[in-house]
Amino acid sequence: MSLKTVLILLGLALATIFALVCVLLTRERTPRTCQHLPLEQEDVEDGQSLVFADLTPEEMSQVVRYLQGHLGVPLVDASRAKPSDNCIASVDLQVPAKAEVLRFLDAGGARPPREALAVLYFGNQAEPNISEYVVGPLPTPAYHRDVTVQRYGGKVPYHRRPVTGREYMDINALIQMELKKALRFLIACCESDGTDLVILTTAPRGFKSGDRVTWFVLFHNVAGTGYYLSPVGLEVLVDHGDLDISRWQLLQIFYNGRYFASTRDLEQEFVSGALEVVRLKQPQAESVLGSMKPRRLPGSLGPLQFEPQGPRYSIRNNLITFQGWSITFGMNPNTGPRLFDIRYRGERIVYELSLQEALALYGSNCPGGMSTRYLDGSFGIGRFAYELLRGLDCPYTATYVDRHYLAETDTPKTNQNSLCIFEHDSALPLRRHFSDSQSFYYGGLRKNTLVIRTISTLINYDYIWDFMFHSSGAMEVRVHATGYISSSFFHGQGTDYGNRVGPHTLGTMHLHHIHYKVDLDVDGQLNSLETQDMEYEFVKDPWSTQNTIERPYLRRKRLEKEDEAAFPLNVPMPRYLSFVSPNLNKWQHPRSYRIQIISFAGKHLPTNSSMERSVSWGRYQLAVTRRKEEEPTSTSIYNQNDPWTPTVTFADFINNETITNEDLVAWITVGFLHVPHAEDIPNTVTVGNGVGFFLRPYNYFNEDPSVDSSDSVYFSSDQDVGACGANPLACLSSAATCAPHLPPFHFGGFLNL
Repeated sequence: MSLKTVLILLGLALATIFALVCVLLTRERTPRTCQHLPLEQEDVEDGQSLVFADLTPEEMSQVVRYLQGHLGVPLVDASRAKPSDNCIASVDLQVPAKAEVLRFLDAGGARPPREALAVLYFGNQAEPNISEYVVGPLPTPAYHRDVTVQRYGGKVPYHRRPVTGREYMDINALIQMELKKALRFLIACCESDGTDLVILTTAPRGFKSGDRVTWFVLFHNVAGTGYYLSPVGLEVLVDHGDLDISRWQLLQIFYNGRYFASTRDLEQEFVSGALEVVRLKQPQAESVLGSMKPRRLPGSLGPLQFEPQGPRYSIRNNLITFQGWSITFGMNPNTGPRLFDIRYRGERIVYELSLQEALALYGSNCPGGMSTRYLDGSFGIGRFAYELLRGLDCPYTATYVDRHYLAETDTPKTNQNSLCIFEHDSALPLRRHFSDSQSFYYGGLRKNTLVIRTISTLINYDYIWDFMFHSSGAMEVRVHATGYISSSFFHGQGTDYGNRVGPHTLGTMHLHHIHYKVDLDVDGQLNSLETQDMEYEFVKDPWSTQNTIERPYLRRKRLEKEDEAAFPLNVPMPRYLSFVSPNLNKWQHPRSYRIQIISFAGKHLPTNSSMERSVSWGRYQLAVTRRKEEEPTSTSIYNQNDPWTPTVTFADFINNETITNEDLVAWITVGFLHVPHAEDIPNTVTVGNGVGFFLRPYNYFNEDPSVDSSDSVYFSSDQDVGACGANPLACLSSAATCAPHLPPFHFGGFLNL
């Protein structure tokens, strides 16, 4: 073989080796796609959870068609309906009675008929009213029955109905027409002709039952930013109670500390030079107070949470299962997220866990701010839970679920990807110990939690609703507030009611109080309530009797009556309070779940207030009552516009009935006082603005159930800690060398606005 041939072959060999090395290096830099492992099948009856399932769009449409054909009255689409029309306001699931459901779930009984609850506004009647109908059976309705009197003890007066979008549009048109009468003033004060000003409603609407009189606050509107921080000092009081829109009128005008009978009076005061005007410049988008546009270019990407072997939870219809947990989820368009039939290791712990209401109560030296007590359920906590932003509102790889509703229109609407489910690594041990004496070992378990989340945007505020499930058998409920603060025009002694956060902007003080219903069934339906707390006793030391010891001891008490179990807001409560079963664990203690509340609530409305009874649930941080089918909710959407004669009064639920070995419900209030400050601009941050409660096993098990977790880590000093079979953390270097499959980023949250 010639030297030339040898050199050619050697060159080809080197080239081949080089190519192989390049391929291997490329493969090292491009990890394989993560492979999902099959989940262990949870022992859950297939299809039973559908007894709680939200209505489908098809079912909603069937109900609408049925009502249109069987009520015998003309119905106008609510999106176009005037106050003098009849319309379908909303359609939602009629949750079956608990006894029927439990016979079906636990005793092999018949599945309860599937029914809807329809709310109708009858304005085109001799006596206008609000009526509620149960319609069924679905999916093919054949009957309806009026349940208004059964639910509320009588017909619901028409003035209590929530304000519809069409009504707001008509109010805005009236205000715009009236503003034209003060054009010279508007140009001077606001550099505006009024058409670029936006109105913000307040509530409630007046001072007595039957009123429908609302203060509206005017703001500069700049596209792409929150107008809530740009008040112009002008507020108007509108009477919109008449069924004839042409009879609506402006009753009063407020500007910069003064009140006027009409816009003409305001204009005359300005023209005569008797009005002190604060001249505002038209805000510019690039410098407006509260802009959320980024001020820096994107930097390096932050950490990404992903499941290298796929999600460890499963979702089938409305049922989630995760490491022993099973949870049925849904969404009420008014009150928001609701969970049913929460079980751990096959045992029901909670029958119902649902949000009831969110109150925001403001103070100000302007009429709009000082009269505002928003009850967000009347606006639609669930309805306004919009699409979640993948990678920010929830982890990028979370599972996103659509929610459907029918409100103020005859056509069902869908909020896509408006609820998310994910497993969260909190980067904190759930438990751990490092042994440095006698024997040397380490044992621990990561705190991984299943999270169900949705976020409601209620005008200016965004509420983040979390429901979390831990491997210790504990449940955690948490709410964070973010979004824009509401504000008033800064004038006079404004700082008595908040802090100045802009040239003419007062961040107005307010409180957020949130109410939940928790129907616990701890080892069965029949439970009692027990408190435990500490006391000190002074005893002679038993080994010498010459000295005294202050010995803590445990004081236990069974609460017998509802009045004993109503704990006023902001008053110290027993540190341990538990729903207890008559059954005992291995150590002869009652199987129990403890309620632990984390809250910094403001002061409740004084009980001598004319509207306090409408929010009387806020009197109590915790109230435990006997469960009654006729007391399904602590409030009503009709309480907002008639708080002086509330449709539902929670205080009436507490009537000193016995609560020993009964089916009990815990009603929990959490909240915080918010005094806005400079750092609330542009948005309130979630840090420090989260409250909630825990439901924790207390002698329910014989030991911590998380000891059975396959995520547990244990090794001793004489073990090979790098052995993957014994230590799951040692498996990460191989199991996590894969790239998660990330779906393309998409956001359709603006589609249904």
